[in-house]
Amino acid sequence: MSEPLTDPGNVQGSIIFVDDEMHIRRAGEQALKMAGFEVHCFESAESAQQLLSDDWPGVLITDVKLPGASGLELMNWALAVDPDLPVVLISGHGDISMAVRAIRDGAYDFIEKPFGADRLVEVAKRSLEKRLLILENRALRNELRDQLSRFNIIGNSPQMELVRTQVAKIADVDADVLIYGETGTGKELIAHTLHKQSRRRDRPFVAVNCGAMPENIIENELFGHEPGAFTGANSRQVGKFEYAHRGTVFLDEIESMPQALSVKLLRVLQERTIERLGSSKTIPVDVRVIAATKTDLREASTHGEFREDLYYRLAVVQLNLPALRERRDDIPILFEYFLESAARRYECSPPSPGPEVIAELMAHDWPGNVRELQNTADRYVLGCFNNLSGLTNLSQNSNNGSPLTLAEMVSCYERRIIEQQLAQHKGDARAAYTALGLPRKTFEDKLRKYDLNRKDYQ
Repeated sequence: MSEPLTDPGNVQGSIIFVDDEMHIRRAGEQALKMAGFEVHCFESAESAQQLLSDDWPGVLITDVKLPGASGLELMNWALAVDPDLPVVLISGHGDISMAVRAIRDGAYDFIEKPFGADRLVEVAKRSLEKRLLILENRALRNELRDQLSRFNIIGNSPQMELVRTQVAKIADVDADVLIYGETGTGKELIAHTLHKQSRRRDRPFVAVNCGAMPENIIENELFGHEPGAFTGANSRQVGKFEYAHRGTVFLDEIESMPQALSVKLLRVLQERTIERLGSSKTIPVDVRVIAATKTDLREASTHGEFREDLYYRLAVVQLNLPALRERRDDIPILFEYFLESAARRYECSPPSPGPEVIAELMAHDWPGNVRELQNTADRYVLGCFNNLSGLTNLSQNSNNGSPLTLAEMVSCYERRIIEQQLAQHKGDARAAYTALGLPRKTFEDKLRKYDLNRKDYQ
């Protein structure tokens, strides 16, 4: 049976080690414990089964030839419990054909007796890295399902928890809402969520991009017209506000609303009535208005670029969406979500990004915000994704495509941060190293280390 690890603070992961020969069990246990693993030793397949589950945070290493059920039977049972569990087979009676069959049937690796401690530890480390990555991805997917089932708002950062709380409070209230955020932060998603969580959910959600419509068309689109209102108006047309009766109107890029139309929009917001072009009859409309902007409308109103009274009428409630660079902790779970979505669209299996990929994603500044991250996930699924600084494939380094070490991932992150500061300060070295809190000499050493020239950023 298993013995407790003598130094719990040094645990790298858990190993189930099964072998019916006592001296091999003891040697394997000693080698694995010295490498920092928690080891559970068993002499039979039946006794090992009690510890295995679909969330077992470790791997299974088992001899093929065992009393009672064989190691192959134990592997098949374990893979039935969890098809993603790494299983390493050991055999002193095997040959190449057995190894090939074992790998084909789901084994992660195959070790032939006699084997050295280094070989056992190396295989254990690789298999455990795979296991922890699988469990981490599962946890992200479970988190995604939980968040999507609530509000379709993904993220655990304090900023997004605040947004989620605010949405929960105001979703079923008829107050108009102004959503502020940079391009690509998900303003329309939040507007949709507010509508779906409200009592208006079964009525229309009508989106209007104020910046995409010519000035001579947008009024007609919003309010409709009567026959003969203008040349070519041969029949009545219902506008967006009238169509959205008892539903929601989403006015995107409200800062682009023509000044002349702002007066009419203000009247609609105040009186909840519209007039079709070519008519003097007022038509009552029961709509909730959600507007979105990437501009500070309050500041714009002080410069005469936006009507102040319209701003205050729209901003009964204001939601501020954070930029992605302000909530970097949400990047892994968002990237996982976009990978799965892209894989469904392109009808392929979602790849599992390694830690070096996540490190590079976390270091990027994301000027295009969540939309840019989604496009990056699409490229990753399609296999045409280079790293964000345009150098090499993120899933590999220059050493024959092998995974990046922790030191290499840290260097990748550090280089990217220095590049960002150089770009932000237009090659001004003093400003860059001051912002980073580095001595000048240390900063210059790092420029040489990463072959960076500040003049390239001027």
